[in-house]
Amino acid sequence: MKINVIGLGQMGGNMALTLHKAGFEVTGIDTFSDARERLSSQGLTVATPDTLPEADVYLLSLPTSVQVREVIEQTPNLLEKARTGSIIVDTSTSDPSISRELAEKVEAAGLHWLDAPVSGGPKGAATGRLGMLLGGHEDTIKRLEPVLSALSAKATHVGGPGSGHVVKLANNYLCAAHLLTTAEAVALAAKAGVDPAACLAGLNSGSGRSAVSEVNFPEWILSERFDSGFTMGLMRKDLRLARDAAAHMQLPDGLLNAVVDAWHADPDNPQDTDDFNAITQAWMVLSETSTSRQ
Repeated sequence: MKINVIGLGQMGGNMALTLHKAGFEVTGIDTFSDARERLSSQGLTVATPDTLPEADVYLLSLPTSVQVREVIEQTPNLLEKARTGSIIVDTSTSDPSISRELAEKVEAAGLHWLDAPVSGGPKGAATGRLGMLLGGHEDTIKRLEPVLSALSAKATHVGGPGSGHVVKLANNYLCAAHLLTTAEAVALAAKAGVDPAACLAGLNSGSGRSAVSEVNFPEWILSERFDSGFTMGLMRKDLRLARDAAAHMQLPDGLLNAVVDAWHADPDNPQDTDDFNAITQAWMVLSETSTSRQ
């Protein structure tokens, strides 16, 4: 199976290397020469978008729906270059409405579509331990099973085209909310004299636990490493997409808008380039101050 991976950032580059190591014939595509050179030095065949080779699978790992649309629609584009029956897989976190629109165009051109947004960060991409949310048809997923198995620890089919991106936005909304609420809970406990690590151990033994309390806090926050590979800017973008999707579907006001506002309250602190876990820093400073005074 020939696979073109389009977008060789931290996620796309690591997915390309993982597929290459798994025995697939992989070509990495990127507009930036430094990205191509970095992957080429690790043994991957690379190319520019205008020299895109034919493939069975075109796996996209791009920042937003804007770039996904450009790759699919603008000349030279996949609708013109991809052969009939090949599959376009969008692993980006994209706007679901745009994904459904693009899926219709892809299928009308005789190609197949799957949205497959991922979680697990660069480490998960490098080790083939990603989580994937699949939006597409059963027969497409069956054809891609070897690829999905090489990339993921768990791939969950959640519905038709666009559904994977809907669930991904819901997931990221919850993650963003959990970072805020867990940081506030830890600060509350610290104010009462409880060590943050002890507080987290207690939370993780009860119903208040989440992936944020079990993974993010010990891995990137309490350690002060803040190097998860996912930025504030990307999370802010995903939250705006979730808010817009909710507004488009005329959902009643809930907590989503408050979470979006909290993440955008001070665009410079943390900055878009900072690790997304840095949203907790203001609360963690309170925790450190509180415990140091006991």
